[in-house]
Amino acid sequence: MSSPSPDSTAPALPLSSTKENITPISSKIAELNESRSELLGRIQSLKQDLQGWRSKLDTQVKVYRDELSDLKQTLNVEVEQLRAEFQDLRTTLQQQQEDVNASLRNIRLEDVSADAKQAQSQETKIEEIVKEEQPVLPKEENAKVAEN
Repeated sequence: MSSPSPDSTAPALPLSSTKENITPISSKIAELNESRSELLGRIQSLKQDLQGWRSKLDTQVKVYRDELSDLKQTLNVEVEQLRAEFQDLRTTLQQQQEDVNASLRNIRLEDVSADAKQAQSQETKIEEIVKEEQPVLPKEENAKVAEN
């Protein structure tokens, strides 16, 4: 008895049935290759679209950053101008306040000097009235009145 060969355990297929099995497999492989090519083409197209979008987005971001930078510079310039104008206004207001205070002091001094002149004038009038009302007495009596 001879030992069975390893192929003897597998059923022997007739040659024609093997060709029939190979034909559907080769057509399936062809379909898979075609699908694979199609999918790779789609993936490549999507990658290109994505790269185009990224490029556009990067361009937009750069444009927006430039615009924001320009706006920031303009804003900083305007803020500095406003600060300078406010400082000028503050200085002007302080000068005007000092001028008003000086004018008020001058007016008060004029009022005080006018009041002083008026008071002096009134004192002179009072003295004149007092002199007019005093009776004329002999010198001896004047001395007595002065002692009192």
